[in-house]
Amino acid sequence: MDASNTQAFDACLREALAQAREWTPRWLDKLRDALYQREGTVSNIQEKQALVEARTTLEGYRDRISSRFNEYFAEAVHGSLAADGGSSGRKLSTLSFDELELMGDEQVQETVELARVQQVVKMAADEELVALNTLMSSVQGHARVRSEANPLRTEVVIGALMRAINGLHVDPVVRARWLQMGAVGLGGELQKMYAHLSRQLDNMGVRPAGYNLIQAPDTRGPGSAPVHAETVTADSVLGSNALLTLDHLHQLLIGNLDQSGDRPSDQGVSGSGNAMVRTLAAEVVTFMLKRIHEDKRLMPAVRQVLLDMKPALLQLARSDPRFFADRQNPARRLLDAVTARSLAFTSEQDPGYEPFARQVRGIQRELEKPGADLASRFPKLLDELTQSQALGPEQAQARGLAVKTLVRVEQRNMLAERVAGEFRARTDFEKVPGVVRRFLTGPWAQVVAQARMDMPDTHSADLSPSGSAAMRYTDILPDLLWSSQLAQASRNRPRLIKVIPGVLRTLREGLDSIDYPREQSEAFFQALMGLHEAAYKTQRPEIQQEAPISLQVE
Repeated sequence: MDASNTQAFDACLREALAQAREWTPRWLDKLRDALYQREGTVSNIQEKQALVEARTTLEGYRDRISSRFNEYFAEAVHGSLAADGGSSGRKLSTLSFDELELMGDEQVQETVELARVQQVVKMAADEELVALNTLMSSVQGHARVRSEANPLRTEVVIGALMRAINGLHVDPVVRARWLQMGAVGLGGELQKMYAHLSRQLDNMGVRPAGYNLIQAPDTRGPGSAPVHAETVTADSVLGSNALLTLDHLHQLLIGNLDQSGDRPSDQGVSGSGNAMVRTLAAEVVTFMLKRIHEDKRLMPAVRQVLLDMKPALLQLARSDPRFFADRQNPARRLLDAVTARSLAFTSEQDPGYEPFARQVRGIQRELEKPGADLASRFPKLLDELTQSQALGPEQAQARGLAVKTLVRVEQRNMLAERVAGEFRARTDFEKVPGVVRRFLTGPWAQVVAQARMDMPDTHSADLSPSGSAAMRYTDILPDLLWSSQLAQASRNRPRLIKVIPGVLRTLREGLDSIDYPREQSEAFFQALMGLHEAAYKTQRPEIQQEAPISLQVE
């Protein structure tokens, strides 16, 4: 970067961080108000209580969230620059259904939360971000747009926010409610910030970067227009830099280019307006296919087949240059359907891939056939692809299992929050050390929730029949809470010796029922046994000595 660009770039980053310090508390206040307003509109008492908890928890953490987010945002911005725009995390779009099943509950929950936020925020701020990307690419010295090089892109902001709130001791249900109700407001704040930064860069004389313009190959057939009329150079249309900017794309997509006729003629060009339309349309097709080629989510063979469709798409662009602007156009829908279907496969060995690949190659061959009926082939090919898109048994089962897993995780988290509320309502809950309280409202609430969900359908999830696992996991609470209080447990060593083995055994059993990693629970068990040992050793000397206490359990 030259000196002026460096100055403009640094000023933009400083302004972005300053803007974030302003809008973060404002966004949190709006989120608090939204939660409060929702409280007055719901009639379900449990939903109302959940909203109250989300709001009061937010009020308690407001300043910490704000300060941590701005700290992490600054780190993420500089980290993105150091990585030259590389992403530090895996994109959600690369996540397969099979991987969802292998995730832990918290991972699945965080993935769902992140996906929701990214989708909503991107929809709200995307237009302003696209404009800012052109300026940020230019000021960094890139001749063409590199959106991944923008250190202020939405992924960086959301990543810093998730890092800030994930570091808090907040129940997952509360955190999910914050993100769900705050996503729209966050998108609005980013939209305003991006617009402000674009104006700042524009006022500093920064001009937007563009996209590479690659002149389309000459694919004329018999009866085409004369060479002198058909070969419009890039320089004559867009200037010596040979760049297709977003302004040109926008003009083409909304149909505001000056044309001397309704559409380009098949036999020639009538005026510079049609020449520009045809040139821009061809280059947008090239740009679209370039994006497909760079999309590593698609199988390589599928990407290549789509690229081989370029001559047919270029021919269509000459006769109907706005086909890609109309989402209902059969050609546009066919491209979307092929790419969307391809995302379901992660390997050429996946069930159903080979028939799909054969069909895509058949589509390509059909489009390569000469003839003036090219436009009419797309609807037929789209219908054939749509009819064959029913998922195979294996894929349907995998997708159904993934969805079922997500739903079950959501249900267990909601039930676990209710269970944690029951624990907190006990009169002896606040008397025990924090390590025990956190265990009960965290992993153990999940254990009890899972046990209630696993009960036969004849029983309510809120009622635990006698002898059930859910009842046993709840029945140990009095002994667990009592034995964790030094003042209480030290007065009755016989009871302490009696209850410890059963408590430890039941705790192990419950944690194993949800596959809770033992290495993550060892710290709690060490702390719990330390409390028991302390209670045992502080036994009054006048009490007759009993046999040594056994703190271990099979």
